[in-house]
Amino acid sequence: MARPVTLFTGQWADLPLETMARKTAEFGYNGIELACWGDHFEVEKANKDASYCRKQRDILERNDLQVFAISAHLVGQAVLDNIDERHKLILPPHVWGDGDPKGVNKRAIEEMKATARAAQKLGVSTVNGFTGSSIWHLLYSFPPVSNQMIDDGYALLAERWNPILDVFAECGIKFALEVHPTEIAFDIYSAQRALEALGHREEFGFNFDPSHLIWQGIDPVEFIRAFPDRIYHVHIKDAITTLNGRSGILSSHINFGDPRRGWDFRSPGRGAVNFEEIIRALNQINYQGPLSVEWEDSGMDREHGAREAAEFVKKLDFAPSGRAFDAAFDKTKDK
Repeated sequence: MARPVTLFTGQWADLPLETMARKTAEFGYNGIELACWGDHFEVEKANKDASYCRKQRDILERNDLQVFAISAHLVGQAVLDNIDERHKLILPPHVWGDGDPKGVNKRAIEEMKATARAAQKLGVSTVNGFTGSSIWHLLYSFPPVSNQMIDDGYALLAERWNPILDVFAECGIKFALEVHPTEIAFDIYSAQRALEALGHREEFGFNFDPSHLIWQGIDPVEFIRAFPDRIYHVHIKDAITTLNGRSGILSSHINFGDPRRGWDFRSPGRGAVNFEEIIRALNQINYQGPLSVEWEDSGMDREHGAREAAEFVKKLDFAPSGRAFDAAFDKTKDK
C-alpha cells in the first residue's frame, strides 16, 4: 500500500486552517502535517479547550485529510539556542515574554512538554521539530574551540531535553528532530552524538529531510542507513548547489532566493536530491509513515509547486518487492 502523501503547513501559516485544508485537498494530498503556529494547531488551546482538537479534526475530515504529525520547530529552537532578538520573530508572545534569555529557554521547555500533551489529545504519535543548539556558533574552530566546549553543548542537550522527553514518554509520543543547520544535530556524526547524549532513548528520533543534507555534501541515503530505527517521519524537500566560483556553501550572507547564493531549496524533483534511492532506502528499513512535502522554492509560485509536488511524490513512491525478480527460475521451490 502506498504511503500517505501529506503537506506540511509551516510555509502556509499566513492562511487560516479552513483555507489551508481546502487547498491541501485540492492540490491532491492525502493528509496534512499541522504547524504549531498560525491557527493551524495551537498548543495552548488544545490543552485548555476540551473541544479544540475535535474542531480541528472536523476541518480536516470535511476535506478528507488525515493527520499523522504536528510540528513545533519554532518553539523547539528556543530550548537550546543562545537567545537574541531573532527569536522574538518566531516565538509566540507567551514564550518570548520579556525576552530574558534564561526565561525564554525555560518557557520553551515547558511549551514543548505541553506540545506532547496536545499531540496526545489530537491523537497523533509524532511531534516534529528543532532542538536549537548552544554550540552552533562554534562550528568553525576559530578562535580555537576546545573539546570540552562541544561536550558541554551535548550535555546541555541532555539536561534540557530529557525532562521534555520524559513527558513525551508519558504521553506515548515520539519527538522527531529535523536534522538541520543550527540544530544540535546537522549531519550524521552530530546526530550520533545527540543520540548518545540522550542515552538512545526511544522517544527521540529524526524527521528525515534530505534537502538539509545534500548541499552539505552528505548522501541522504547514508543517513537513512545510519539510523534505520530512528526515522520517525519523512519530509520531501529538494535543494541544489549553484556554485559558480563566486559564492560557497556558506552563502555569503545572501538570503534564500537570490541567484548569487551557493545553494538553495527547490521544489521536489527540481533539485539534486535522488528521491528514487531514498524511496528504496525507506523500503529497506520498512518505513511506513507519511511522505510529507515541505514546499520551499523562492523561484516558483507556491500553489503551482504544491500541486506539482503532490503528483511527483505519488508517482515516485512504490512498495518493495516481496520476492526476488528471478524467483520464477528457482525450480527448488514448491509449485
